[in-house]
Amino acid sequence: MKQPKTMMIDDVKYIREDAVSQKAEGRDGMEFKIIRTYSAGVFAGYIEEQDGKEVVIRDAVRIWSWSGAASLSQLAVDGTNSPSNCKFAIAVDKIKVLEAIELLNVTQKAKDNILSVPSWKK
Repeated sequence: MKQPKTMMIDDVKYIREDAVSQKAEGRDGMEFKIIRTYSAGVFAGYIEEQDGKEVVIRDAVRIWSWSGAASLSQLAVDGTNSPSNCKFAIAVDKIKVLEAIELLNVTQKAKDNILSVPSWKK
């Protein structure tokens, strides 16, 4: 018998815990996020510090281009379903970006997927 994903009790909809996207596991108190900047591009990594639009990212992967997700929002939730068509640069230990304009929460599923995309190198 198939397990229901939702149920109604007194007109309130409840969702099974395992059906909810889990937030990506952090590291040393740092959250894993996707960061879109004004002019430096898009990164995925751990937020070490943020001061206004200035963000220090650890293990920063530059997301040069992606495929298999309609937007960064979908990439942050689902990851990519076309990793071979993505261009994710090699991770750098630490980077400070000066014009962060969007920080997206990432699910564990998407984090695992993003980090499994082979580094794009020339």
